[in-house]
Amino acid sequence: MTTPAQTESTAATAPSTVVLTDVAAEKVKALIEQEGRDDLRLRVAVQPGGCSGLRYQLFFDERSLDGDVVSDFGGVEVVVDRMSAPYLTGATIDFADRIDAQGFTIDNPNAQNSCACGDSFH
Repeated sequence: MTTPAQTESTAATAPSTVVLTDVAAEKVKALIEQEGRDDLRLRVAVQPGGCSGLRYQLFFDERSLDGDVVSDFGGVEVVVDRMSAPYLTGATIDFADRIDAQGFTIDNPNAQNSCACGDSFH
């Protein structure tokens, strides 16, 4: 027999699909504040395309879709749809601000192939 408290505890400790680094979370928070809205979340998705078959999409979204996996990182919600979740399990989203690279990066252990465009995997 499971009590409601046990159920909530299990749900709260479920492994998250993606990890958002502290640096990336701060950047997302700043970008959302610039938009002047408090209903936006970072949606991460995998879409068909790219030279290896799949590519990432990161965008702000206010929608909640059936089956979404939602993770909170310091007040920033990251949302992954149920179709993308298996491809993104264990992936880390970071933000680079260097002379040679600027923008969000995704380190995905599920990516078996890479290509020159750098944003797709198979």
